[in-house]
Amino acid sequence: MSLNQSSSQAPGEPRSVEEVEKLVQQLYLPGSPQQISSVQASLQRLQRTDKGWYLADALLHSRDEKVRFFGALTFTVKINSDWDTLKHADRGPLLHRLLHWLTLRVNAGEGPLVIRKICTSLVAYFLHPTVTWNKCLFHLVCCLHQGTAIDYEQLVASNDQDATQVIPNLSKAQLLTAVWFALSLVEEVGKTSHASIQTSAWVTYAHGVWLDKAVQLAPLRTLTPYTIRLLWDENLSEVTADTLGDILNPFSKFFTAKDLDLLVSFLISEQAKRQLSILLEGEFESEPMAVARLLLAYGDAMIQELVKSPDSSTVQIVMQELLQLLACEGSAGADDDICTPALEFWQSYTEFLIDSLYGAGDQIGPWMGTAKHYVVQAIEFCWVKIRMPAENVVTQWTSDAKGDFKAFRADVEDLLQSSYTLLGTSIFDRLASLANEALKDHAWLHLEATLFCLNALSECISDENVVDATLSGLFGSELFANMVDSTLAIPSKTQQTAVTTIVSFTAFFERNTQFLPPMLTFLFESLRVHTLAAVAAKAIYSTCDSCRSNLVTEVGAFLHQYDIMLSLQGVESITKERVIGAIAAIIQAIPSQEEKVGSFVKLIDFVDRDVKACHESVRTGLLEQAQEKGLCALRCLVNMGKSMQEPDSAAIDLEHEISPHETYDSQRWASVQERIVCCLYAVRQSLDRDGEVVEASCQVLRTGYKETSPGPFVFPPNITEDFVRQSNLQTPRLELILDTAGAMLTRHARTTAMIIDSTATAFLLHIFQLMAAMGNNPAKEPEVSASCIDLIAKYIPHYLHIFGGYQCHENIPNLIMFSLQAMICQDIMPRRSAAFFWASLLQRYELSTELQAMMDSILERYGPQAALVIIHNISGEAARSELETLADPLKRMVFAQPRAKQWLSDALYSSTFPSSKVGDAEKRKFLQQVISLRGSKKTTQIVKDFWMACRGTSFAYTS
Repeated sequence: MSLNQSSSQAPGEPRSVEEVEKLVQQLYLPGSPQQISSVQASLQRLQRTDKGWYLADALLHSRDEKVRFFGALTFTVKINSDWDTLKHADRGPLLHRLLHWLTLRVNAGEGPLVIRKICTSLVAYFLHPTVTWNKCLFHLVCCLHQGTAIDYEQLVASNDQDATQVIPNLSKAQLLTAVWFALSLVEEVGKTSHASIQTSAWVTYAHGVWLDKAVQLAPLRTLTPYTIRLLWDENLSEVTADTLGDILNPFSKFFTAKDLDLLVSFLISEQAKRQLSILLEGEFESEPMAVARLLLAYGDAMIQELVKSPDSSTVQIVMQELLQLLACEGSAGADDDICTPALEFWQSYTEFLIDSLYGAGDQIGPWMGTAKHYVVQAIEFCWVKIRMPAENVVTQWTSDAKGDFKAFRADVEDLLQSSYTLLGTSIFDRLASLANEALKDHAWLHLEATLFCLNALSECISDENVVDATLSGLFGSELFANMVDSTLAIPSKTQQTAVTTIVSFTAFFERNTQFLPPMLTFLFESLRVHTLAAVAAKAIYSTCDSCRSNLVTEVGAFLHQYDIMLSLQGVESITKERVIGAIAAIIQAIPSQEEKVGSFVKLIDFVDRDVKACHESVRTGLLEQAQEKGLCALRCLVNMGKSMQEPDSAAIDLEHEISPHETYDSQRWASVQERIVCCLYAVRQSLDRDGEVVEASCQVLRTGYKETSPGPFVFPPNITEDFVRQSNLQTPRLELILDTAGAMLTRHARTTAMIIDSTATAFLLHIFQLMAAMGNNPAKEPEVSASCIDLIAKYIPHYLHIFGGYQCHENIPNLIMFSLQAMICQDIMPRRSAAFFWASLLQRYELSTELQAMMDSILERYGPQAALVIIHNISGEAARSELETLADPLKRMVFAQPRAKQWLSDALYSSTFPSSKVGDAEKRKFLQQVISLRGSKKTTQIVKDFWMACRGTSFAYTS
């Protein structure tokens, strides 16, 4: 056959069917992504030409299965994409042609690949609204039985037989073909809008409900028992199992009780058991996998029956088979492909039991005990499955296999946590018993799996005292002593999980301090092992944070251990940061201020080493090493600062006033603070262009903001003031510096213990300088502008008097205009910040007469301009996602400002009003609604409606 080149055909495109066949075959040959993409593009162009219909027909003649598949695919593409190019008179013959190819290929013994794609094309034909093919399945079954395409109209007119007469006479291949068509029909109709197809009843039919008698799909149920019987045919068992599983999973109610009895009789048959035994031996062949998937689909569909009929011999066999799917040889993800879907079933089974437990009240069924026992068995199988293989096995895994194994373990965590609701502490006790057995046997990988399971359950235990006796038995054993015994050759993964167990049960050690010494010995020994250091440091931090008061007498030993750790080679920064934070937590609990200061100075000495190393690295040009040392020093300070904060359980007095005793304590800390500030500035000067250094420096300053008592990080305000004033537009992460200034203002606004007016003035003057550097144009540096406005908003209302100070009042007009320009800036961040600022400014506060006069003057002058900008945004200029934020200043204006109605009216009828889609009536209605709502929440919806009207997308705004 020749493909005549049309005007749309590109030069070099194939001109014959033979050339097209070669092009299709190229898709299956090795080649570069560019070559494959080019071939795909050429074939797609051919499919979309007017010759595509003939090409599909021609390719189905090919001797190559891959080419025949592409021919069938081309029919699907043409029907879905080029239906309108097909003349009405050709639509009937197209159906006849598709059925011809279907019957021809079935008769020829064609495999599933091509047959199922022709079925897809037939379903695509059926779904077109202009097609009348209500008896589609009956028609298809009759064609298959006759072995050739039959005229649809004649078949309907004859009405001399039905599907129940024809289906029993179908061959196995014909029967499977009919099922594939039905399955494809189910899937595709389910994806299609009910309003656009002729068979909305089909979806509901699949769930056992008939609504549309015009669509006759009853033959589907007639097919089912015949299809199930194909499972016993060893040549067809695999494809039949997959097909039935695909139907059973989403459409279980399609099967009658007799169908399900027939299906389960196969699942408990010797043939099915033989297939499943192949999986148990670690051979994951396609046919046994298909049977296993069918078993899981049956289990999902029949969970209620499996739970509530435990005495049934059939149920008992099925349940044992479902358990065995968790017991196959091989590692999850790497070798075993069935354990993950099997685990999903057991998760569903457990959740069903939990729902039944809560729904039953006092009427728990007698089957619950047996059902719980099955869950315990599933957990024990999972416990075996999550064991880490030997290290030499894991090293051969691909990254995907490692990821899949990790994901399986995470799924087992989910099952354990669900099961705790059902089983309570009994499952915890059982696992702890297994851990003790593994310890006695030195079965280290068994122990790791058990500790992993206990860690998962730690999140579920609300009353931790209930497992204290069990944990005492575990932690009072040889666990920690064994973990540090170098003669035992314990895998590092087991040691890591043992460390994680300490983190999981920190509260236990807080209640049972007698277990702290051996546990801490294990943790500090673990710091020497590179693979354990980071997780051990995390555990040390967690322990010291929770048990700080119990460890005060050991602070000297901790400092000594830290010094030893620093002498080790290759200690990572994160390890140093966590351990130094842990020691700081203990220092915080020391009652004596003098001893506390003395111990803390020793920590500063450690930090000083990194600061000096940073400076030396910069001097010698080792900038990467300098950054590592500098950041480590600052982050150590951050962790120290967080740990020196009062614990969350301590009460915070917001009305706290400084006593003479605390003044003396502040003086004790003064020299320490000087050293901290020196460290901070030394690193900043060495790495002045490093954004991470700026961020860490801000974190150091902020650690003391929440404190009310003297401490090493409770700096005088001038420290933050100097830090902020040294910044400019070229400073990296300037926004964080401005945010730090805002955090300080917020902190001191809540207490009268210290007046920081001079610092607040310095911050405001600095903002003026930054605005001037931007040319008072917020669009020049949108992120910085947003941060400037956010900082200004922090002045309202507690620092409003700074606006009237002699150093600042002359710049207030520039500040106000800057915020108004930000409200119409193209960038979203300044707009949102400015909206928040104006929402704060427009609100009324209890102010002194002088301050109220100043505020009235500002709003008298700029209120109309604010209204103009607000209306500009909500009249279609802002994005819809911003409307809630931009509506806030409008609500505050209406609620708090007496002149709001006039300001808004002037803005609505201004010559600069941006929308021509609304007239005076709409504007008047909008204004009336907004004023009448007085800033309530409903205002936001009115704003959205008005915005839509201004965009021209609201058709009944004035109604």
